[in-house]
Amino acid sequence: MVQPASYDANSIQVLEGLEAVRRRPGMYVGGTDLKALHHLVYEVVDNSIDEALAGACDQIEISINADSSVTVEDNGRGIPVDIHPEKKISALTVVMTVLHAGGKFGGGGYKVSGGLHGVGVSAVNALSEWMEVEVRRDGNVYFQRFERGHPIGVVKIIGAAKGAVTGTKTTFKYDPTIFKEETDFRFDTLMQRFREMAFVTRGVTIHFADERSGREMTFHFEGGITSFVRYLNRNRENLHPVVFMEKIVDGIGVEAAVQYTDAFTESVYSFANTINTVDGGTHMTGLRSALTRVINDYARKSGLLKDADPNFSGDDTREGLTAIVSIKHPDPQFESQTKVKLMNPEVQTYVTQVVGEAFTTFLEENPGAAKGIIAKCLTSSRARDAARKARDLVIRKSALESLTLPGKLADCSEKDSSKTELYIVEGDSAGGSAKQGRDRHFQAILPLRGKILNTERARLDKILGNNEVKALISALGMGIGDSFDITGLRYGRIIIMTDADVDGSHIRTLLLTFFFRYMPSLIEDGHLYIAQPPLYRIEHKKQARYVYADADKDAYIKELGKDSEKASIQRYKGLGEMNPEQLWETTMDPQNRTLLLVGVEDVAEADRTFDMLMGDAVDPRRKFIQTHAKKVRNLDI
Repeated sequence: MVQPASYDANSIQVLEGLEAVRRRPGMYVGGTDLKALHHLVYEVVDNSIDEALAGACDQIEISINADSSVTVEDNGRGIPVDIHPEKKISALTVVMTVLHAGGKFGGGGYKVSGGLHGVGVSAVNALSEWMEVEVRRDGNVYFQRFERGHPIGVVKIIGAAKGAVTGTKTTFKYDPTIFKEETDFRFDTLMQRFREMAFVTRGVTIHFADERSGREMTFHFEGGITSFVRYLNRNRENLHPVVFMEKIVDGIGVEAAVQYTDAFTESVYSFANTINTVDGGTHMTGLRSALTRVINDYARKSGLLKDADPNFSGDDTREGLTAIVSIKHPDPQFESQTKVKLMNPEVQTYVTQVVGEAFTTFLEENPGAAKGIIAKCLTSSRARDAARKARDLVIRKSALESLTLPGKLADCSEKDSSKTELYIVEGDSAGGSAKQGRDRHFQAILPLRGKILNTERARLDKILGNNEVKALISALGMGIGDSFDITGLRYGRIIIMTDADVDGSHIRTLLLTFFFRYMPSLIEDGHLYIAQPPLYRIEHKKQARYVYADADKDAYIKELGKDSEKASIQRYKGLGEMNPEQLWETTMDPQNRTLLLVGVEDVAEADRTFDMLMGDAVDPRRKFIQTHAKKVRNLDI
């Protein structure tokens, strides 16, 4: 038996100051990946947004500098710089170096705030190679520099503030010894977050610039979340104008904006103190339950639902719904430091009350719109019933029943789903090569004949009538709709493998649309991938090299120099052009292949994009194609 190490007082380690953040960044910013890197920016910007919520700031300037440092500047009140009574050092130093320090706990400095844990900006400081802070207040400009969380010198005056201008300017450079992946800030990811912040903070102007690329955007929305709903629905047919409701209940501000459209899915987003709570919470629950109750009550009272008819379910009343709920709370309780889910139980009651009253009034004053909404709910209810019957034909049978898998599925022998993968392959030709080239132990192949249904333009009952979709649902084993259960997933990796041409791109987009709309947790949990087959096979002196992009082909030809004339170049337009050994070697062998993990950083923007690319409205799609035509790669004409 191995003797355990001694466990006494000497074994108890105390992490001083910000060392805990550097040792365990996952507890404070969610990890050290790209998402966590962007979270650093959000934490600093949240402080400026808090000043806007307090009515002290209406201008926020954000820039990614040439060296990938980030500057955030606002015209708020400026962080206090006088001596802290307990710590006996400048309050600025306290805010930047002490966890759980800030003006948001006592209730005096801020009525509501997003940065409530008090670890935000100090955690960013701890995870930065360096940080510099300038504060304009009391007619002076104060400055302090930090390196990996440690103050370099004391706060000093470096000049006079012009006029009566106040505010805070923070510049930081993330620490590459902590964020080790070869990654950098993405303009589009940050831009989408700042757009959301501007939507839910009426009147604030956010200017965002990227010195690396020269791109910049400015956001200012007087309409607030009403503008947000209009933005999300701009490619959809609306059943009525946006219904906006706003009320303060027991010191908690509740705002909601609701609009029904001709879409078949819902687009509902929730915010707490301007923070996008991507996992929802009590405010989201309150909104949904209020709408379902009000629509059922109105439908009964107006005779649109007969006594024999069952009540609409929540799914029925959410089809085609676009809504934003935003609350301002003096003491919000989040599930974690990354603030993805709101937990305050009283918020559900208040949101239900505010939304219920306002939406009841809207339906009573707008009977035409009310009939349109209820007609959509009735159609949804009937379609859902039909889908339920159709779904029973395709859901995976229990262990006691015979397991019905699609006949064209070439399954693998391994039963542990964490070790298996399913290739969804375009066409029988490529399917045949993939079946012969695969490792039968852990790789399964499902060939699709032709293109699956565009699920953006169809209800679930019609989708379940499509043979290719039925085969896909059966193979995955999770069911769909009400019976969807990701624990039934038969394969740990789902890999889309299509040709490098227009048809292949279309099939890939149709599949992505289906997974995003009906199996989003596949994407959220990191199960969905896109295979990267080679574009060219270049043979030179009996040596073959596969290249995956035009730039790589050009570089290799240049490398060969004069000898390039002796090279033969084969352009693969389809997977079926490769024999099984080549397909395995280039695209399916875990030792050599490249897979792209499918992820969604901004669900609202992905929702709008799928709606624009795959929905009924033609003009937005035409405009998108015209705008991005020059950026298209590998388009076969």
